[in-house]
Amino acid sequence: MDTATLVTFIVYLVAMLVIGVVSYRLTNNLSDYVLGGRSLGPGVAALSAGASDMSSWLLLGLPGLAYATGLDAIWLCVGLIIGAYLNWKFVASRLRSYTEIANDSITVPDFFENRFKDSSRVLRIVSALVILVFFTFYVSSGLVGGALLFQETFGMSYNAALLIGAIVIISYTFLGGFLAVSWTDFFQGLLMFFALVLIPIVAIVELGGIGSTVDQVRNMDPSYLNPVDSVTTLGVISLVAWGLGYFGQPHIITRFMAIRSTRDVPRARFYGMSWMIVSIIGAIIVGVTGIPYFAGDPLIAGDINQSEKVFIFFADLLFNPWVSGILLAAILSAIMSTIDSQLLVSSSALAEDFYKAIFRKDATDKELVWVGRFGVVIISIIAILLAYQGNQTEGASVLNLVSYAWGGFGAAFGPVILFSLYWRNMNGIGALAGIITGAVTVVVWKQLTVAKFIPFNLYEIVPGFIFASLAIILFSLIGNSPPKAILDEFKEAVENDNEKPQT
Repeated sequence: MDTATLVTFIVYLVAMLVIGVVSYRLTNNLSDYVLGGRSLGPGVAALSAGASDMSSWLLLGLPGLAYATGLDAIWLCVGLIIGAYLNWKFVASRLRSYTEIANDSITVPDFFENRFKDSSRVLRIVSALVILVFFTFYVSSGLVGGALLFQETFGMSYNAALLIGAIVIISYTFLGGFLAVSWTDFFQGLLMFFALVLIPIVAIVELGGIGSTVDQVRNMDPSYLNPVDSVTTLGVISLVAWGLGYFGQPHIITRFMAIRSTRDVPRARFYGMSWMIVSIIGAIIVGVTGIPYFAGDPLIAGDINQSEKVFIFFADLLFNPWVSGILLAAILSAIMSTIDSQLLVSSSALAEDFYKAIFRKDATDKELVWVGRFGVVIISIIAILLAYQGNQTEGASVLNLVSYAWGGFGAAFGPVILFSLYWRNMNGIGALAGIITGAVTVVVWKQLTVAKFIPFNLYEIVPGFIFASLAIILFSLIGNSPPKAILDEFKEAVENDNEKPQT
Protein backbone atom coordinates (compact mmCIF):
# COMPACT_ATOMS: atom_id res chain seq x y z
CA MET A 1 0.00 0.00 0.00
CA ASP A 2 1.48 3.32 -1.03
CA THR A 3 1.83 5.91 1.76
CA ALA A 4 0.11 8.61 -0.30
CA THR A 5 -2.94 6.41 -0.85
CA LEU A 6 -3.08 5.57 2.85
CA VAL A 7 -2.87 9.25 3.83
CA THR A 8 -5.69 10.13 1.41
CA PHE A 9 -7.83 7.39 2.91
CA ILE A 10 -7.21 8.61 6.45
CA VAL A 11 -7.97 12.25 5.60
CA TYR A 12 -11.23 11.20 3.97
CA LEU A 13 -12.31 9.10 6.96
CA VAL A 14 -11.46 11.85 9.43
CA ALA A 15 -13.57 14.30 7.41
CA MET A 16 -16.56 11.93 7.54
CA LEU A 17 -16.15 11.48 11.30
CA VAL A 18 -16.02 15.26 11.80
CA ILE A 19 -19.39 15.55 10.03
CA GLY A 20 -20.69 12.82 12.34
CA VAL A 21 -19.53 14.68 15.46
CA VAL A 22 -20.97 18.02 14.30
CA SER A 23 -24.29 16.34 13.47
CA TYR A 24 -24.25 14.69 16.92
CA ARG A 25 -24.33 18.16 18.46
CA LEU A 26 -27.28 19.14 16.23
CA THR A 27 -29.36 16.05 17.06
CA ASN A 28 -31.77 16.93 19.85
CA ASN A 29 -34.73 14.59 19.39
CA LEU A 30 -35.94 11.52 17.50
CA SER A 31 -37.28 13.56 14.57
CA ASP A 32 -33.82 15.11 14.16
CA TYR A 33 -32.16 11.68 14.37
CA VAL A 34 -34.57 9.98 11.94
CA LEU A 35 -35.56 12.76 9.48
CA GLY A 36 -33.31 15.74 10.23
CA GLY A 37 -36.34 17.87 11.06
CA ARG A 38 -37.58 17.72 7.42
CA SER A 39 -35.01 20.34 6.45
CA LEU A 40 -33.19 18.92 3.39
CA GLY A 41 -32.72 21.22 0.41
CA PRO A 42 -33.14 19.84 -3.13
CA GLY A 43 -29.42 19.31 -3.78
CA VAL A 44 -28.71 17.42 -0.56
CA ALA A 45 -31.95 15.43 -0.85
CA ALA A 46 -31.18 14.43 -4.45
CA LEU A 47 -27.54 13.42 -4.04
CA SER A 48 -28.04 11.76 -0.67
CA ALA A 49 -30.94 9.75 -2.13
CA GLY A 50 -28.82 8.78 -5.13
CA ALA A 51 -25.74 7.90 -3.10
CA SER A 52 -27.71 5.85 -0.58
CA ASP A 53 -29.48 4.13 -3.48
CA MET A 54 -26.44 3.15 -5.51
CA SER A 55 -24.17 1.69 -2.81
CA SER A 56 -21.10 -0.39 -3.56
CA TRP A 57 -22.84 -2.11 -6.45
CA LEU A 58 -22.40 1.06 -8.56
CA LEU A 59 -18.60 0.96 -8.31
CA LEU A 60 -18.14 -2.77 -7.76
CA GLY A 61 -21.20 -4.82 -8.76
CA LEU A 62 -22.26 -2.97 -11.94
CA PRO A 63 -18.75 -2.58 -13.45
CA GLY A 64 -18.17 -6.24 -12.55
CA LEU A 65 -21.37 -7.27 -14.34
CA ALA A 66 -20.44 -5.21 -17.42
CA TYR A 67 -16.92 -6.66 -17.36
CA ALA A 68 -18.29 -10.21 -17.19
CA THR A 69 -21.15 -9.87 -19.69
CA GLY A 70 -20.57 -6.72 -21.76
CA LEU A 71 -23.54 -4.58 -22.76
CA ASP A 72 -26.04 -7.15 -21.43
CA ALA A 73 -25.76 -5.12 -18.23
CA ILE A 74 -27.45 -2.16 -19.94
CA TRP A 75 -30.92 -3.67 -19.36
CA LEU A 76 -30.43 -3.40 -15.63
CA CYS A 77 -29.54 0.27 -16.08
CA VAL A 78 -32.59 0.96 -18.25
CA GLY A 79 -34.86 -0.47 -15.58
CA LEU A 80 -33.18 1.50 -12.80
CA ILE A 81 -33.29 4.82 -14.63
CA ILE A 82 -36.98 4.45 -15.49
CA GLY A 83 -37.81 3.29 -11.97
CA ALA A 84 -35.91 6.12 -10.32
CA TYR A 85 -37.58 8.75 -12.50
CA LEU A 86 -41.07 7.38 -11.82
CA ASN A 87 -40.27 7.26 -8.11
CA TRP A 88 -39.29 10.93 -8.10
CA LYS A 89 -42.28 11.83 -10.29
CA PHE A 90 -45.09 9.96 -8.57
CA VAL A 91 -43.93 9.19 -5.03
CA ALA A 92 -41.66 12.02 -3.81
CA SER A 93 -44.03 14.97 -3.57
CA ARG A 94 -47.14 13.00 -2.60
CA LEU A 95 -45.29 11.07 0.12
CA ARG A 96 -43.75 14.27 1.51
CA SER A 97 -47.21 15.80 1.75
CA TYR A 98 -48.97 12.73 3.09
CA THR A 99 -46.46 11.81 5.81
CA GLU A 100 -46.77 15.26 7.34
CA ILE A 101 -50.56 15.20 7.18
CA ALA A 102 -50.72 11.66 8.60
CA ASN A 103 -49.75 12.69 12.14
CA ASP A 104 -46.27 13.82 11.07
CA SER A 105 -45.08 10.25 10.35
CA ILE A 106 -41.29 9.94 10.55
CA THR A 107 -40.75 6.30 9.50
CA VAL A 108 -42.32 4.09 6.84
CA PRO A 109 -44.06 1.83 9.41
CA ASP A 110 -45.20 4.98 11.21
CA PHE A 111 -46.77 6.23 7.96
CA PHE A 112 -48.55 2.94 7.30
CA GLU A 113 -50.06 2.95 10.79
CA ASN A 114 -51.16 6.59 10.61
CA ARG A 115 -52.35 6.39 6.99
CA PHE A 116 -54.78 3.55 7.83
CA LYS A 117 -55.49 4.49 11.48
CA ASP A 118 -54.34 1.05 12.61
CA SER A 119 -54.87 1.03 16.38
CA SER A 120 -53.79 -2.63 16.60
CA ARG A 121 -50.22 -1.66 15.61
CA VAL A 122 -49.93 -4.91 13.62
CA LEU A 123 -49.24 -3.00 10.40
CA ARG A 124 -46.39 -1.07 12.05
CA ILE A 125 -44.81 -4.17 13.60
CA VAL A 126 -45.02 -6.33 10.46
CA SER A 127 -43.53 -3.61 8.25
CA ALA A 128 -40.76 -2.98 10.80
CA LEU A 129 -39.95 -6.71 10.80
CA VAL A 130 -39.66 -6.65 7.00
CA ILE A 131 -37.28 -3.68 7.27
CA LEU A 132 -35.05 -5.45 9.79
CA VAL A 133 -34.91 -8.73 7.85
CA PHE A 134 -34.13 -7.35 4.40
CA PHE A 135 -31.89 -4.51 5.58
CA THR A 136 -29.72 -7.07 7.34
CA PHE A 137 -28.99 -8.58 3.92
CA TYR A 138 -28.56 -5.13 2.38
CA VAL A 139 -26.11 -3.97 5.06
CA SER A 140 -24.27 -7.25 4.64
CA SER A 141 -23.80 -6.51 0.91
CA GLY A 142 -22.15 -3.21 1.80
CA LEU A 143 -19.88 -4.88 4.33
CA VAL A 144 -18.82 -7.40 1.67
CA GLY A 145 -18.02 -4.49 -0.64
CA GLY A 146 -15.99 -2.85 2.13
CA ALA A 147 -14.15 -6.09 2.77
CA LEU A 148 -13.26 -6.43 -0.93
CA LEU A 149 -11.93 -2.86 -0.91
CA PHE A 150 -9.84 -3.20 2.25
CA GLN A 151 -8.70 -6.69 1.25
CA GLU A 152 -7.40 -5.55 -2.12
CA THR A 153 -6.07 -2.15 -1.02
CA PHE A 154 -4.37 -3.10 2.24
CA GLY A 155 -3.58 -6.75 1.52
CA MET A 156 -5.67 -7.98 4.46
CA SER A 157 -7.47 -11.27 4.88
CA TYR A 158 -11.19 -11.13 4.07
CA ASN A 159 -12.25 -11.49 7.70
CA ALA A 160 -9.90 -8.78 9.00
CA ALA A 161 -10.96 -6.45 6.19
CA LEU A 162 -14.61 -7.16 7.00
CA LEU A 163 -14.22 -6.20 10.67
CA ILE A 164 -12.15 -3.05 10.09
CA GLY A 165 -14.43 -1.84 7.30
CA ALA A 166 -17.50 -2.40 9.48
CA ILE A 167 -16.04 -0.40 12.37
CA VAL A 168 -15.24 2.51 10.06
CA ILE A 169 -18.62 2.49 8.39
CA ILE A 170 -20.89 2.34 11.44
CA SER A 171 -19.05 4.84 13.63
CA TYR A 172 -20.41 8.14 12.27
CA THR A 173 -23.91 6.70 11.76
CA PHE A 174 -23.95 5.89 15.48
CA LEU A 175 -23.09 9.49 16.28
CA GLY A 176 -24.85 11.74 13.84
CA GLY A 177 -28.11 10.19 12.72
CA PHE A 178 -29.96 11.55 9.70
CA LEU A 179 -28.11 14.86 9.34
CA ALA A 180 -24.73 13.10 9.38
CA VAL A 181 -26.03 10.52 6.92
CA SER A 182 -27.52 13.09 4.52
CA TRP A 183 -24.57 15.50 4.45
CA THR A 184 -21.94 12.77 4.21
CA ASP A 185 -24.00 11.16 1.45
CA PHE A 186 -24.06 14.48 -0.40
CA PHE A 187 -20.26 14.75 -0.42
CA GLN A 188 -19.87 11.04 -1.08
CA GLY A 189 -22.21 11.36 -4.06
CA LEU A 190 -20.00 14.09 -5.51
CA LEU A 191 -16.91 11.91 -5.02
CA MET A 192 -18.59 8.90 -6.67
CA PHE A 193 -19.61 11.10 -9.62
CA PHE A 194 -16.04 12.37 -10.01
CA ALA A 195 -14.62 8.83 -9.96
CA LEU A 196 -17.12 7.47 -12.50
CA VAL A 197 -16.36 10.30 -14.92
CA LEU A 198 -12.57 10.25 -14.53
CA ILE A 199 -11.77 6.53 -14.75
CA PRO A 200 -13.70 5.84 -18.00
CA ILE A 201 -12.08 8.85 -19.71
CA VAL A 202 -8.54 7.85 -18.70
CA ALA A 203 -9.14 4.17 -19.51
CA ILE A 204 -10.42 5.02 -23.01
CA VAL A 205 -7.43 7.32 -23.62
CA GLU A 206 -5.07 4.52 -22.51
CA LEU A 207 -6.73 2.17 -24.99
CA GLY A 208 -6.29 4.63 -27.87
CA GLY A 209 -9.66 6.40 -27.96
CA ILE A 210 -13.29 5.40 -28.29
CA GLY A 211 -12.94 3.79 -31.73
CA SER A 212 -9.90 1.78 -30.71
CA THR A 213 -11.58 0.65 -27.49
CA VAL A 214 -14.68 -0.55 -29.34
CA ASP A 215 -12.53 -2.37 -31.92
CA GLN A 216 -10.50 -4.12 -29.21
CA VAL A 217 -13.65 -5.29 -27.41
CA ARG A 218 -15.18 -6.48 -30.70
CA ASN A 219 -12.02 -8.35 -31.66
CA MET A 220 -12.05 -10.21 -28.35
CA ASP A 221 -15.72 -11.23 -28.66
CA PRO A 222 -18.38 -9.33 -30.66
CA SER A 223 -21.07 -10.52 -28.25
CA TYR A 224 -19.74 -8.13 -25.60
CA LEU A 225 -21.13 -5.23 -27.66
CA ASN A 226 -24.50 -6.87 -28.37
CA PRO A 227 -26.97 -6.14 -25.54
CA VAL A 228 -29.31 -8.96 -26.60
CA ASP A 229 -26.73 -11.59 -27.53
CA SER A 230 -26.84 -13.76 -24.42
CA VAL A 231 -30.00 -12.64 -22.64
CA THR A 232 -33.39 -14.29 -22.88
CA THR A 233 -36.74 -12.54 -22.79
CA LEU A 234 -37.11 -13.49 -19.13
CA GLY A 235 -33.57 -12.26 -18.55
CA VAL A 236 -34.42 -8.82 -19.96
CA ILE A 237 -37.64 -8.71 -17.90
CA SER A 238 -35.71 -9.62 -14.77
CA LEU A 239 -33.09 -6.93 -15.33
CA VAL A 240 -35.57 -4.18 -16.26
CA ALA A 241 -37.74 -5.20 -13.29
CA TRP A 242 -35.10 -3.83 -10.93
CA GLY A 243 -36.81 -0.51 -11.57
CA LEU A 244 -39.89 -1.73 -9.67
CA GLY A 245 -37.81 -1.86 -6.53
CA TYR A 246 -37.52 1.91 -6.18
CA PHE A 247 -41.05 2.43 -4.91
CA GLY A 248 -40.39 0.35 -1.79
CA GLN A 249 -36.85 1.20 -0.65
CA PRO A 250 -37.15 2.79 2.83
CA HIS A 251 -33.66 4.33 2.75
CA ILE A 252 -34.55 6.18 -0.48
CA ILE A 253 -38.11 7.26 0.19
CA THR A 254 -37.21 8.64 3.63
CA ARG A 255 -35.28 11.32 1.69
CA PHE A 256 -38.59 12.28 0.09
CA MET A 257 -40.16 12.51 3.55
CA ALA A 258 -37.31 14.76 4.76
CA ILE A 259 -37.17 17.21 1.85
CA ARG A 260 -37.85 20.80 2.88
CA SER A 261 -40.96 21.36 0.74
CA THR A 262 -42.90 19.74 -2.08
CA ARG A 263 -41.92 22.78 -4.17
CA ASP A 264 -38.30 21.56 -4.03
CA VAL A 265 -39.12 18.18 -5.58
CA PRO A 266 -38.85 19.09 -9.31
CA ARG A 267 -35.39 20.62 -8.81
CA ALA A 268 -34.30 17.66 -6.67
CA ARG A 269 -35.54 15.26 -9.35
CA PHE A 270 -33.47 17.03 -12.02
CA TYR A 271 -30.33 16.92 -9.87
CA GLY A 272 -30.88 13.32 -8.86
CA MET A 273 -31.62 11.94 -12.33
CA SER A 274 -28.69 13.83 -13.93
CA TRP A 275 -26.32 12.42 -11.31
CA MET A 276 -27.70 8.92 -11.73
CA ILE A 277 -27.60 8.74 -15.54
CA VAL A 278 -24.01 9.98 -15.80
CA SER A 279 -22.86 7.70 -12.96
CA ILE A 280 -24.48 4.58 -14.41
CA ILE A 281 -23.06 5.21 -17.88
CA GLY A 282 -19.62 5.68 -16.29
CA ALA A 283 -19.92 2.41 -14.38
CA ILE A 284 -20.85 0.49 -17.54
CA ILE A 285 -17.90 2.00 -19.41
CA VAL A 286 -15.52 1.05 -16.57
CA GLY A 287 -16.59 -2.59 -16.94
CA VAL A 288 -16.52 -2.70 -20.74
CA THR A 289 -13.12 -0.98 -21.03
CA GLY A 290 -11.80 -3.51 -18.54
CA ILE A 291 -12.44 -6.30 -21.05
CA PRO A 292 -9.56 -5.34 -23.42
CA TYR A 293 -7.44 -3.58 -20.78
CA PHE A 294 -7.10 -6.73 -18.67
CA ALA A 295 -7.19 -9.15 -21.60
CA GLY A 296 -3.72 -10.46 -20.80
CA ASP A 297 -4.57 -11.06 -17.15
CA PRO A 298 -8.31 -11.67 -16.91
CA LEU A 299 -9.91 -10.97 -13.56
CA ILE A 300 -13.00 -13.13 -13.89
CA ALA A 301 -11.76 -16.73 -13.85
CA GLY A 302 -15.33 -17.78 -13.08
CA ASP A 303 -15.41 -15.75 -9.86
CA ILE A 304 -17.88 -12.84 -9.65
CA ASN A 305 -15.99 -11.47 -6.64
CA GLN A 306 -12.92 -11.05 -8.84
CA SER A 307 -14.76 -9.28 -11.65
CA GLU A 308 -16.20 -6.89 -9.07
CA LYS A 309 -12.66 -5.63 -8.40
CA VAL A 310 -12.25 -4.12 -11.88
CA PHE A 311 -12.80 -0.54 -10.61
CA ILE A 312 -10.25 -1.08 -7.84
CA PHE A 313 -7.62 -2.34 -10.28
CA PHE A 314 -8.21 0.58 -12.62
CA ALA A 315 -7.80 3.05 -9.75
CA ASP A 316 -4.51 1.39 -8.75
CA LEU A 317 -3.03 1.11 -12.23
CA LEU A 318 -4.08 4.28 -14.05
CA PHE A 319 -3.30 7.00 -11.50
CA ASN A 320 -0.62 8.25 -9.15
CA PRO A 321 -1.08 7.20 -5.49
CA TRP A 322 -2.71 10.47 -4.39
CA VAL A 323 -5.43 10.31 -7.05
CA SER A 324 -5.73 6.56 -6.55
CA GLY A 325 -6.45 7.16 -2.88
CA ILE A 326 -9.26 9.56 -3.76
CA LEU A 327 -10.77 7.11 -6.24
CA LEU A 328 -10.60 4.23 -3.80
CA ALA A 329 -12.21 6.49 -1.20
CA ALA A 330 -15.06 6.85 -3.71
CA ILE A 331 -15.75 3.12 -3.32
CA LEU A 332 -15.81 3.53 0.43
CA SER A 333 -18.13 6.52 -0.13
CA ALA A 334 -20.54 4.35 -2.11
CA ILE A 335 -20.52 1.72 0.60
CA MET A 336 -20.83 4.11 3.52
CA SER A 337 -23.53 6.24 1.87
CA THR A 338 -25.85 3.24 1.63
CA ILE A 339 -25.03 1.39 4.83
CA ASP A 340 -25.46 4.50 6.96
CA SER A 341 -28.94 5.10 5.51
CA GLN A 342 -29.94 1.47 5.95
CA LEU A 343 -28.66 1.30 9.50
CA LEU A 344 -30.48 4.51 10.31
CA VAL A 345 -33.82 3.23 8.95
CA SER A 346 -33.32 -0.08 10.76
CA SER A 347 -32.42 1.55 14.06
CA SER A 348 -35.38 3.92 13.81
CA ALA A 349 -37.62 0.88 13.24
CA LEU A 350 -36.24 -0.64 16.43
CA ALA A 351 -36.64 2.56 18.44
CA GLU A 352 -39.91 3.96 17.12
CA ASP A 353 -41.73 0.88 15.84
CA PHE A 354 -40.73 -1.76 18.40
CA TYR A 355 -39.32 -0.22 21.57
CA LYS A 356 -41.74 2.70 21.82
CA ALA A 357 -44.75 0.99 20.25
CA ILE A 358 -44.57 -2.19 22.33
CA PHE A 359 -42.42 -1.71 25.43
CA ARG A 360 -42.11 1.99 26.36
CA LYS A 361 -44.96 4.12 25.05
CA ASP A 362 -43.82 7.03 27.27
CA ALA A 363 -40.14 6.82 26.29
CA THR A 364 -38.39 10.18 25.99
CA ASP A 365 -36.83 11.39 22.74
CA LYS A 366 -33.35 11.15 24.25
CA GLU A 367 -34.01 7.55 25.28
CA LEU A 368 -35.28 6.65 21.81
CA VAL A 369 -32.24 8.22 20.13
CA TRP A 370 -29.94 6.05 22.23
CA VAL A 371 -32.03 2.96 21.55
CA GLY A 372 -31.63 3.77 17.86
CA ARG A 373 -27.87 4.16 18.24
CA PHE A 374 -27.48 0.82 19.98
CA GLY A 375 -29.73 -0.66 17.31
CA VAL A 376 -27.10 0.38 14.77
CA VAL A 377 -24.53 -1.74 16.61
CA ILE A 378 -26.81 -4.79 16.97
CA ILE A 379 -27.88 -4.83 13.33
CA SER A 380 -24.28 -4.34 12.22
CA ILE A 381 -23.12 -7.36 14.22
CA ILE A 382 -25.77 -9.57 12.59
CA ALA A 383 -24.84 -8.25 9.12
CA ILE A 384 -21.14 -8.91 9.81
CA LEU A 385 -21.93 -12.52 10.70
CA LEU A 386 -23.99 -12.87 7.52
CA ALA A 387 -21.20 -11.38 5.40
CA TYR A 388 -18.68 -13.72 7.03
CA GLN A 389 -20.92 -16.73 6.41
CA GLY A 390 -21.49 -15.61 2.83
CA ASN A 391 -17.74 -15.62 2.24
CA GLN A 392 -17.47 -19.12 3.67
CA THR A 393 -20.13 -20.41 1.28
CA GLU A 394 -18.97 -18.35 -1.73
CA GLY A 395 -22.34 -16.58 -1.84
CA ALA A 396 -21.31 -13.11 -0.83
CA SER A 397 -21.09 -11.27 -4.11
CA VAL A 398 -22.21 -7.67 -3.73
CA LEU A 399 -24.74 -7.92 -6.56
CA ASN A 400 -26.36 -11.13 -5.26
CA LEU A 401 -26.94 -9.75 -1.77
CA VAL A 402 -28.23 -6.43 -3.09
CA SER A 403 -30.54 -8.24 -5.52
CA TYR A 404 -32.24 -10.22 -2.74
CA ALA A 405 -32.77 -7.24 -0.41
CA TRP A 406 -33.83 -4.93 -3.27
CA GLY A 407 -36.42 -7.46 -4.43
CA GLY A 408 -37.71 -7.97 -0.89
CA PHE A 409 -38.34 -4.28 -0.27
CA GLY A 410 -39.64 -3.63 -3.76
CA ALA A 411 -42.27 -6.36 -3.53
CA ALA A 412 -43.23 -5.87 0.14
CA PHE A 413 -43.46 -2.06 0.24
CA GLY A 414 -43.57 -0.85 -3.38
CA PRO A 415 -47.20 -1.74 -4.18
CA VAL A 416 -48.35 -0.63 -0.71
CA ILE A 417 -46.69 2.78 -1.09
CA LEU A 418 -48.16 3.36 -4.55
CA PHE A 419 -51.68 2.23 -3.69
CA SER A 420 -51.68 4.13 -0.39
CA LEU A 421 -50.76 7.35 -2.20
CA TYR A 422 -53.11 6.99 -5.17
CA TRP A 423 -56.05 4.74 -4.23
CA ARG A 424 -58.42 6.38 -1.78
CA ASN A 425 -60.37 3.15 -1.10
CA MET A 426 -57.40 1.09 0.03
CA ASN A 427 -57.72 -0.11 3.63
CA GLY A 428 -55.37 -1.37 6.35
CA ILE A 429 -56.18 -5.04 5.74
CA GLY A 430 -55.21 -4.59 2.11
CA ALA A 431 -51.94 -2.93 3.14
CA LEU A 432 -51.09 -5.75 5.56
CA ALA A 433 -51.94 -8.39 2.96
CA GLY A 434 -49.75 -6.63 0.40
CA ILE A 435 -46.72 -6.40 2.68
CA ILE A 436 -46.92 -10.04 3.80
CA THR A 437 -47.65 -11.37 0.30
CA GLY A 438 -44.81 -9.42 -1.29
CA ALA A 439 -42.22 -10.38 1.32
CA VAL A 440 -43.21 -14.06 1.47
CA THR A 441 -43.33 -14.38 -2.33
CA VAL A 442 -39.76 -13.03 -2.66
CA VAL A 443 -38.40 -15.43 -0.03
CA VAL A 444 -40.27 -18.49 -1.31
CA TRP A 445 -39.65 -17.77 -5.00
CA LYS A 446 -35.93 -17.31 -4.34
CA GLN A 447 -35.68 -20.61 -2.49
CA LEU A 448 -37.66 -22.50 -5.11
CA THR A 449 -35.45 -21.06 -7.85
CA VAL A 450 -32.26 -22.03 -6.02
CA ALA A 451 -33.65 -25.53 -5.43
CA LYS A 452 -34.54 -25.78 -9.17
CA PHE A 453 -38.26 -26.34 -8.43
CA ILE A 454 -38.95 -23.39 -10.73
CA PRO A 455 -37.50 -24.39 -14.14
CA PHE A 456 -36.74 -20.82 -15.31
CA ASN A 457 -34.95 -17.80 -13.89
CA LEU A 458 -37.16 -14.81 -13.19
CA TYR A 459 -36.17 -12.12 -10.70
CA GLU A 460 -38.31 -12.65 -7.60
CA ILE A 461 -39.43 -9.02 -7.51
CA VAL A 462 -41.67 -9.65 -10.55
CA PRO A 463 -44.01 -12.26 -9.02
CA GLY A 464 -43.67 -10.54 -5.63
CA PHE A 465 -44.84 -7.17 -6.98
CA ILE A 466 -47.71 -8.72 -8.96
CA PHE A 467 -49.01 -10.91 -6.13
CA ALA A 468 -48.71 -8.09 -3.58
CA SER A 469 -50.72 -5.75 -5.83
CA LEU A 470 -53.43 -8.37 -6.31
CA ALA A 471 -53.57 -8.97 -2.55
CA ILE A 472 -53.98 -5.24 -1.86
CA ILE A 473 -56.85 -4.94 -4.33
CA LEU A 474 -58.61 -8.14 -3.24
CA PHE A 475 -58.47 -7.55 0.53
CA SER A 476 -59.34 -3.87 0.20
CA LEU A 477 -62.43 -4.71 -1.86
CA ILE A 478 -63.71 -7.41 0.50
CA GLY A 479 -62.84 -5.44 3.63
CA ASN A 480 -64.49 -2.41 5.18
CA SER A 481 -64.45 0.89 3.31
CA PRO A 482 -62.11 3.53 4.78
CA PRO A 483 -63.76 5.85 7.34
CA LYS A 484 -64.31 9.53 6.63
CA ALA A 485 -61.20 10.62 8.60
CA ILE A 486 -58.95 8.58 6.29
CA LEU A 487 -60.70 9.84 3.16
CA ASP A 488 -60.37 13.44 4.35
CA GLU A 489 -56.62 13.03 4.91
CA PHE A 490 -56.26 11.44 1.48
CA LYS A 491 -58.01 14.39 -0.12
CA GLU A 492 -55.80 16.86 1.77
CA ALA A 493 -52.63 15.03 0.72
CA VAL A 494 -53.69 15.14 -2.93
CA GLU A 495 -54.50 18.85 -2.74
CA ASN A 496 -51.15 19.63 -1.12
CA ASP A 497 -49.20 17.67 -3.73
CA ASN A 498 -47.63 20.25 -6.06
CA GLU A 499 -46.55 17.56 -8.50
CA LYS A 500 -50.05 16.34 -9.39
CA PRO A 501 -53.30 18.15 -10.26
CA GLN A 502 -56.11 17.86 -7.79
CA THR A 503 -58.30 14.75 -8.20
